[in-house]
Amino acid sequence: MFAAAHYAALVVFVIGCWGWGRGVLARLAPPPRRDAWLEAAVAVALGVGLYICAFQALAIFGVFKPGATLALVAAGVVVAGLQLPGWLRERRTLYAGAAAAPWTYFDRVAMVALALVALPALIAPLAPPAAFDELMYHLPYAREVAQQGTLGIHEWLRYPWFPYNYNLLYAAALQVGDDVLPHFLNALAGGLSVVMIYRLGMLHANRLTACIGAAIWLGLGDYSNALIDMGVALFVLTACVSLWWWRESQPVHSGIRWLGLAAFCLGVAAGSKYQALIFMPLVALFVVWHERRPKAWALAMLCFLIPCIYWYARNAVMTGDPFNPIGARVFGFTEWTPADYVQQLADVRDHAEMPNALIWSVFLAPFGVLWKRSAAVRAAGWFCLYSVVVWVVTSRYPRYLTASFPLLALTAAVGWQVLFGWIVAGVRRLFGMKPDTGEGVPELTNRRSSARMGDWVVVLLLAVLAAVSVRQTAGKVAMISPTAESREAFLRQHVPGYAVMNQLRQNPTGRVYQIALNEAIYYGPNPIWGDTLGPWRYADFLLLPPAEMARKLGGLGFTAIVMPGNLVPTLTTRPDFDKHFALLYDQDGSRAYRILPTSSSSP
Repeated sequence: MFAAAHYAALVVFVIGCWGWGRGVLARLAPPPRRDAWLEAAVAVALGVGLYICAFQALAIFGVFKPGATLALVAAGVVVAGLQLPGWLRERRTLYAGAAAAPWTYFDRVAMVALALVALPALIAPLAPPAAFDELMYHLPYAREVAQQGTLGIHEWLRYPWFPYNYNLLYAAALQVGDDVLPHFLNALAGGLSVVMIYRLGMLHANRLTACIGAAIWLGLGDYSNALIDMGVALFVLTACVSLWWWRESQPVHSGIRWLGLAAFCLGVAAGSKYQALIFMPLVALFVVWHERRPKAWALAMLCFLIPCIYWYARNAVMTGDPFNPIGARVFGFTEWTPADYVQQLADVRDHAEMPNALIWSVFLAPFGVLWKRSAAVRAAGWFCLYSVVVWVVTSRYPRYLTASFPLLALTAAVGWQVLFGWIVAGVRRLFGMKPDTGEGVPELTNRRSSARMGDWVVVLLLAVLAAVSVRQTAGKVAMISPTAESREAFLRQHVPGYAVMNQLRQNPTGRVYQIALNEAIYYGPNPIWGDTLGPWRYADFLLLPPAEMARKLGGLGFTAIVMPGNLVPTLTTRPDFDKHFALLYDQDGSRAYRILPTSSSSP
C-alpha cells in the first residue's frame, strides 16, 4: 500500500501535467516529424514547467497553500480528461497503416537489458530522504516554502539565494504528502527523459540505439533522492527536442512557436540551477544561424525570462549579484567572503573525476553510419562535444555534467554500436582466417560456431546484468521504510547525527548551532544554523577558546550546539569546555551541549 499510494499520487500529477501541457501544444503547429509518445512526453514536461511557474507565482504573492496546490492539480486532471479523446483520435490517425519496424534479435536483447536496468529505478524513490544535498538545502528549503506559502531568504541554508524552480515541486509535494513524494518528482524527470531518449532513438536511428541510449541514461540517473539535476536535464533535453522541431520546420519561420517552447524550457532549467546557463551560448549560436528577426528573438527572450527572471532580478536588487554567490568576483561579495569562494572552488576540484565510462563511446559516434545519415545525430554530437569541453574547462565535477547526460547517452549508444561492430568484424575475420585442419570444415561451420559463441556471450552478459539488477533491487527494497519504526532504524543507520538531531527537534531548546552535521539538518530543529561557508561559518566560532566561543554563540542567541562523534574528542577536551557547555544528549556517538547561561552574560 505504501508504494501504491505514492505511485498513485505520481500518476495523478502526471495526468495533470499532461493535461496542461497538451492543452498548450495542441495550439502549436504540429512538429514536422510526428511521434505520439515523444509529443506526450514533451507535453508532460511542459506541464511540469507550467506547474513550476504557477507555484512560483503563488509563492511570490504568499498564497502558495495546500488548497491552491490541490486545485491546480485537479484542474489539470479535468483538462486532461477533455484532451484525451482528441489525443486518442490523433494517435490512431498517426499510426494508421504505419508498419512497425521489425524486431531483430539484438533489439530483443537490448529491450531485456533495458527492463533489467529499470527494475531498481522503480523501487529507488520509495526510500526516506538520506542523500547529503537533499538534507542540507533542497528539502529544508522546500519545507520552508511549504510551511510559509511564500518565497523567503533563509540565511541559515548554505545557498539561500539560489534559483529554486524545481524545488517548488518538492514544496508542493510536502504540502499534500510525505517527504518520500519529492523523490517521485525527481524520478519523474528521469523517467520522462528516458522516454524521450527512446523515442528520439526510434525516430532518428533505430530500436537498438533507442534501447541502448535509454538504458545508459536510466542507469546513470539517481532516483532515490530529491536533488534537482535530473530535473534540469529534463528541461534541457526538452529544449533540444523543441529546437530540433523548430529547425525541421519548413520554412523555419513557421515553427517560431517551437522556438518559444525551447526558450521556456531553458528558462525553467536556468531557474533551477545556475549550471544550465552554460548552454545559452550554444543555443544562441544555433538560433542566430537560422533566425535573426527581432520579433522571433523577442518572443524567445520573453519565454526564457518568464520562469527564471524572478530569481535573478531579486538577487540583483537585494545583493547586487544576480548569480549570488557564484558571481561574487564580478559583482562583489555579500554572503560569502573571498575565502569562502576559494574554498568552494577547491571542494569542486577535489571531487573532480572522469564521467561514467558508459558515455565514453560518444567519441566513436562520428565513425558510425548513423552519424552520416542523420542530421539530428550530428546535432546531438555537437551538443555533447560542447558540453564536455565546457565541463572540462570549468569544473570536471561529475554532477555538473548531468544536464547533458540524456543526449550523451543517446550519442554514446551510437558509439557503442560502432565499437561492437568493429569487434564483430574482427571476430569474423579471425574465424574466416582460421587455417584448414584437413578435415574439410566448411566456412558455414565457422559461421555457426561464431554465432553460437555470440549467443553464449549475450546470455552471459544478460545473466550478469540480471544478477546486478536483482542485487540492486533487493538493496532498494531494504531501504523502503513504510512504518515509523523502520524509518527510524533506517535513518539512524544512514544519516550521521540523525538521532541527536531528532531529539533536539522533538525537545526544542532554543536556537541551535550545528557543527559538521549539514547532512542531517533536515531532521534537526527548524531552523538550525552553522555551515562551512557563509555568515555562520564554523571558522568564526570553532577556532575560539571555549569561553569565547560560548560567549559569542550565546550573544547571538544560541542556546545549544550539536556535533558529530568524530569531533567530540577534539572539541570537548579543550581546557574549560565543561565550564561553558553542559551535555544534553549523547546518541549514536553524536552529542548536543547546552550553552551555559553565564557564558552569554559574562563581560
